Amino acid sequence: MKSIRLLVAAVLALTAAQCLHAQGAWPAKTVRIIVPLPPGGPSDIVLRGAIERMQPALNQPLIVDNKPGAAGNLGAGEAARAAPDGYTWLWTTDTLVTVNPHVYPRLSFKVDDLIPVMRASSFSQTLVCNPAVGAKSVADLVRLAKGRKMTYASGGAGSPGHLTTELFLSTAGIDMTHVPYKGPAPAMQDVIGGQVDCGFLAGPTVLPQIRAGRLLALAVSGAKRSLLLPEAPTVAESGYPGFDATFSLVLFAPAGTPAATIEAMHAALATALRQPEIVERLRQTDQEVVAASPGASAARLAADHKTWGAVARRIGLQLD
Repeated sequence: MKSIRLLVAAVLALTAAQCLHAQGAWPAKTVRIIVPLPPGGPSDIVLRGAIERMQPALNQPLIVDNKPGAAGNLGAGEAARAAPDGYTWLWTTDTLVTVNPHVYPRLSFKVDDLIPVMRASSFSQTLVCNPAVGAKSVADLVRLAKGRKMTYASGGAGSPGHLTTELFLSTAGIDMTHVPYKGPAPAMQDVIGGQVDCGFLAGPTVLPQIRAGRLLALAVSGAKRSLLLPEAPTVAESGYPGFDATFSLVLFAPAGTPAATIEAMHAALATALRQPEIVERLRQTDQEVVAASPGASAARLAADHKTWGAVARRIGLQLD
């Protein structure tokens, strides 16, 4: 009888444990990923492609919820306030936490409200000039800028191109007048038209014009050469060792999300990003897979936060 009671107790304990495990299993329902950017952009396209490969592994629907506005701050605030239960995530560019806290005095969230889960991919900016400027290299551009007034275009105040150029100007010891636009496409058009001399602009935007000879590519801003434009040297290779203006797409979770849930999401996303078709999709948008660990992602974001904070303070950049 005692043996039977022990057996029954063991069975009941096992059943209870299984029930508790089932109740705590993640994911048990639809997972929402907030993207604080308009739909259809490179970051959105990459995420949707990755989700197609993640859903079978996670066995639950994953939906993209685009929440553009206020330079990403609107969607970030919503993600930061969400329950830390693994059912709300944030997918965005790293500038949300490396730049915005320095230039927006009234953020709706704190950086510590969000945990970096993965620095998923990296991308840089391409330094292009109108051919009539007469600069065929970074050294040419620096020499010209020391001899006359020059201008540069960006996709807007606080954009990656704006910050990259200001970091470069400081590093090279030169000055150029900033001409901001509403996005890299109109900025590029005015460089082509000769209204502005040069600019660090998004690779996928300027590459067709480089190939057509309407723009000259002098360098790329990252630590590595572009996969789409391997003939263009890095700024570091062009006489400024250590220069690195690399940007990233990052997955965040609300602070307090369980470590096991973060680990499971990281594993699913990393596996999806390493699929050949996703690697190629990233390459076509001038991005490279990184799939960094949460710890490595946090360390890189902290370093970039320091770098861009110094740039923002030097130029007095403040945005509403």
